[in-house]
Amino acid sequence: MSRNQGLYFDAERREMQTRDVHMIPPKLLIAMAVLALGALALATYSSVTGRALAGVPPEAEVLDSRTFVLEGDSVAVKLSTPDGDVLYETDNGAFIAVVGDALRRERKVHKVADNPPVTLARLANGRLVLTDPATGWSAEMTSFGAGNARHWEVLFK
Repeated sequence: MSRNQGLYFDAERREMQTRDVHMIPPKLLIAMAVLALGALALATYSSVTGRALAGVPPEAEVLDSRTFVLEGDSVAVKLSTPDGDVLYETDNGAFIAVVGDALRRERKVHKVADNPPVTLARLANGRLVLTDPATGWSAEMTSFGAGNARHWEVLFK
């Protein structure tokens, strides 16, 4: 005589069988597939027709630029010239420290061992662009809001 027989065992087994059949409704699966294929079709169309990129800021003349080494420990920040002259140093780097973390991550991905200088450029249209020549990485500092961009103004005083 088997121990797995009885009213409760059979009812539980039947409940699990019907529950496992439709965990995700078929209509939802079809909708997700249509969405994914639609996105793929739009990207393919854009690529094949050579459509211009949208959301890319227009080119602008560089008015001023500073080349410096960015050092820090995710909180404290030190900006110095490639020769070693300190341009700015603080115990609370705020947004500069966050950008430093992103820069360190990008350099780790590209296997850049040392800490080469970066360039901050002020453009004619008011944008501030930080560029890392070692990795090709760049970031628009003004894209993170005026308050965050003001942290970088200390380099242009």
